[in-house]
Amino acid sequence: MTDVLAHAQALADLVPDYHAGQIPRIDGDRVMQWAAQFDEGVRLPIIAETTHVLRSTYLSRAKALDFLSTVVTSPKLNGGNALQFWTNANILDVQLEGNSQSEMRDLIGGTLREQLGIELDGTGQGTDTFVYLDDGLFTGNRVRRDLEAWLATAPQSADLHIIVFVLHRLGQFYVKRQLTQAIQKSGKAINVVWWRMVEYEDRKKYTESSDVLRPIALPDDPLVNAYVANMQHKPHLRPAGSVGQANLFSSDAARQLIESEFLKAGVRIRAGSPNLGDSQRPLGHMSLETLGFGSMFVTFRNCPNNAPLALWAGDPWIPLFPRITNREARVARLFGRGSPPWG
Repeated sequence: MTDVLAHAQALADLVPDYHAGQIPRIDGDRVMQWAAQFDEGVRLPIIAETTHVLRSTYLSRAKALDFLSTVVTSPKLNGGNALQFWTNANILDVQLEGNSQSEMRDLIGGTLREQLGIELDGTGQGTDTFVYLDDGLFTGNRVRRDLEAWLATAPQSADLHIIVFVLHRLGQFYVKRQLTQAIQKSGKAINVVWWRMVEYEDRKKYTESSDVLRPIALPDDPLVNAYVANMQHKPHLRPAGSVGQANLFSSDAARQLIESEFLKAGVRIRAGSPNLGDSQRPLGHMSLETLGFGSMFVTFRNCPNNAPLALWAGDPWIPLFPRITNREARVARLFGRGSPPWG
């Protein structure tokens, strides 16, 4: 029991700023409550492997600001004159759904003030440089929809810089293809440049080296069997033997454990949560019929719904990372960061 408590505290210590000031701080007791929902024999290895993965995939506020500071001052981006680039750059606020872009604009605004002495409202003085910010690119649908809508008001010629903390390669491939077609159809000359902090492999062709949860086999579980039986297309499984290209997992055996246990938990959560839509798959949100997206990337501001349900789904499940909905986040911004209406 002492080992479990120590590991639970180690996990909590990794994420002290998750929704800081908006929810109670995640502590060892919270981790233990979450882990208690799994079978007793797998609780310690689940906590241990989740901790190992989050050491690489959890993005703290400090890491986010370090990355944005690097972006703001990078000669590769600004051409050697950071002040001129950012004074001219139009930092887009075009997100059709969600609040991540508004929060990213706030973060980079503080970085611009600290690094260059300019305010966010002092940018946008040019007409040919645009910056699209978001915390992550997963399936790519949000980025595609935002930028396709922006194209209608974009100038005839411009440079568009897409800056994200995390990039998943299948999502990037999808956005590149769709955005290229939309630009060609518009008749405009938009040069797109990508910038990211980390990128993860999730393309079907490279399943053997993927960095997202992809089980090697289906667990012998009645609920999983029933869920898969109702799928029109059977799951695409990965071959055993790899910890992925980014080496996120401590071993393939440990990876297989959380893939299997998170899948079983996700199916159980879906069975007890009638409000989850079809696209909320056991291993994370995905429009396509799969077992789920399977991302293990979590930021200080939220856990993406592309992560396994076992990490974030609520009632009746006790989540490790409670998600704040877009509506709640909008209300919080109106009330101020320190006064969330949900208490």
